[in-house]
Amino acid sequence: MGPRDAVAGRRTVGAGAVPDARKAPRGDGAGARTKARPAFTDLVSALGALDPGPVLLLLDDADAVRTECAGLVQRLLMDVPGVRVLVTCRQALGLGEERVLRVAPLAADSAVELFLARARATAPGFRAEGAQAAAVARICRVLEGVPLAVELAAGQLDGEPSAWALADRLEQDQCWLAAPGPALHRHRSLRSAVGSAYLLCERPERAVWSRSSVFQGAFTEPTAAFLCAGAGVAAHQVSACLARLASAGVLDTLDEPGGLRPPRYRMTRAARDFGAERLRAAGEFAVAVERHVLHHRRLAEVAEHLWNAGDQRQAARLVRDNAADLAALVEYATRPDAPAAQVTAALATVVDVWFWWTVHEHGEEGRAHLARLLPRAGADGHLVARARWLAAWLHAPGDPVTARALLGQVWPAAVLAGDDALIGRVAHVQGVLAWERGDARTAADCFRQAADTVPAYAPGGPAPAVSLAALAVAQAGTSPGAAGRSARRALAYPGVRDDAWATALARHARAYTDHRQGHTARAWHRAHRALATLETRVALPGTPDPPDLPAVRASLHRLLTEIESPPRAPAPRPSVPAPRTDTSAPSRTSSRS
Repeated sequence: MGPRDAVAGRRTVGAGAVPDARKAPRGDGAGARTKARPAFTDLVSALGALDPGPVLLLLDDADAVRTECAGLVQRLLMDVPGVRVLVTCRQALGLGEERVLRVAPLAADSAVELFLARARATAPGFRAEGAQAAAVARICRVLEGVPLAVELAAGQLDGEPSAWALADRLEQDQCWLAAPGPALHRHRSLRSAVGSAYLLCERPERAVWSRSSVFQGAFTEPTAAFLCAGAGVAAHQVSACLARLASAGVLDTLDEPGGLRPPRYRMTRAARDFGAERLRAAGEFAVAVERHVLHHRRLAEVAEHLWNAGDQRQAARLVRDNAADLAALVEYATRPDAPAAQVTAALATVVDVWFWWTVHEHGEEGRAHLARLLPRAGADGHLVARARWLAAWLHAPGDPVTARALLGQVWPAAVLAGDDALIGRVAHVQGVLAWERGDARTAADCFRQAADTVPAYAPGGPAPAVSLAALAVAQAGTSPGAAGRSARRALAYPGVRDDAWATALARHARAYTDHRQGHTARAWHRAHRALATLETRVALPGTPDPPDLPAVRASLHRLLTEIESPPRAPAPRPSVPAPRTDTSAPSRTSSRS
C-alpha cells in the first residue's frame, strides 16, 4: 500500500460512528497541498471537498456496524471515485471490487517466539529447555498459533507448576484463558474474544456454530445439515450458515470452492470450545452427540462395505478423513453418563474399521479404543466376542499374554454361536502368536485351519487368502514346494482380485517362496511387479490417499534388500499378516541386470 496525500479516519463506537476529519500532514514538498477546511457533518461531503488526488479512508473495527459500513463504502466509491478504503473487520463487506487480506495465525516458530517473550516477562526465571521446550511447542500447536491465545497462555506460567501442566489443561479447554491487562474488554479473555464474534451472528448461525462444535475434525455440508437441522434451523439454511461462519473466521475451509471434492470445514479450536459451552448451556449437547454417534456409525458401515467390495483405497480414505471424529465417538461413549446404546455403537464402529487398525498400522490407537470400550460393553454378546478377537490380534505382536487371554474368551463364544468366520480368525491370530515365538510348524497348522474354516467373502476380518499367504511364508523354511502351492492357491482364491491387500500378501509370499527355492531372479521380478502394483494409483488432486498397504510394502522392500545383498546367515525372518504401529517404509531405488 503506497503513501496517500490525505488520510481520513473513522472509528466506529458502539452502533454508530463518529466522524473525525483530519488535515493532511504538512511537509516541505508538493504533497502537502491540503488547506484548512471547515467542519463537515457528512463524510462523503468532507472527502469530496478535499483537493483532487488519492485519499485513503480507514474504517477500523467495523464489525458492530458492518452493514452500515458496506453502504457507506459503496456510496463513497460512487461519489468520490478517487478514494480508497481500508477496513479492519472480521468479515468481508461483500462489495464487488473488494480485495480481502486475511490475517493468518502465527507459524509454529513465530508462535513459540511470542510465547517465550511473554512468558519471560511474566516469569523471569522461565527457561524453555528440553522437556519444557517440547511443552511450549505443544501449547502453541494446541492454541493453533492465535496471538491473543498465545499471549494469554504465556501469562499463566506464573501460577502453573510447569508448561506441561498448562499444556494438559489447554488440551481440555481454552476458553478459561484470561488476563486483566488489555485495554479492550474482549481481549481480556479468550472467551470474550470468541464471544464477541458469537454476538455478531444471527440466531441460526449461533445454533449451527454450537451444534457443529461436537465435530473434532473436518466435516462436509451434508454432515452438518444432518447434525444441525431442527429447533429453529432448517436443513437448507445450514449451508449458508456455514459460509457465513467461514467468512467470520470461525470455520476453516479445507478445500477449494468448486473443486472435485465437496467443500469441507473445520472449526478452530477456540471456537469449538466456546461452541461446546453454548451447546451445554442450551441443553442440546446430548442430542448433538447422539446424532454425531449415529452418523459416524453409518460411516463405519459404509467404509467396511467399500473394503469388502474391493474399493479399499476409498475405504481407507473415508476413515482417514474422519479419524478425529471416530476418536471423538469413543470419547463420547466413555463419558460416565453415556447410554449403553452409544457404547455399543462405538464398539461396533471400532470393529467395523478393523482394516484401519491392522492393515494401515494404527494398532496402538485401536488397542486404546478397545481397552476403553470393552469394560463398558458387558461380558457377553457376539459383538463383544468380535471386539475381543480384534483386540487379541492387535496385541499379538507385542503382548502375547494378553492376546492369549482374550482368545480364550473368544473361542467358546464363537463355537456356541456357530460362527465359522470368527473361529477361523481366532486360528489365524493363534498362528501369528506361534510365528512370533518362532514355532513355524504350529503357525502353519493354525494358518491352514484358518484358511479352511473362514468362508469365502466373509466380512469383518481377513479373507482366507490372507491366511493362505501367511501359510506359504510359514512353510517356506521347511517345505518350499508346499509353500509355493499355498502361495498359488492364495492368488487363485475366489474374490482375491477384488481384495488388494490379500493379493499383495499372496504376491509377496510367491516371491518369498521363489527366493527360498533358489529362484532369485524370478523372486526379484515378482517382488518388483508387486511393488509397482502398489505404487500405481489414481488420486484426486490435492487429496493424497493413505499409504497403500504399508506393511506389505515394507516386507517387499526387505525381501528385495535380502535378494540384492550378499548372502549372510542367518537371513532375517519374513513377516506374516499382523498389525504394526510403524507406518514408514524405507525408500529405495534399485536396478538389476
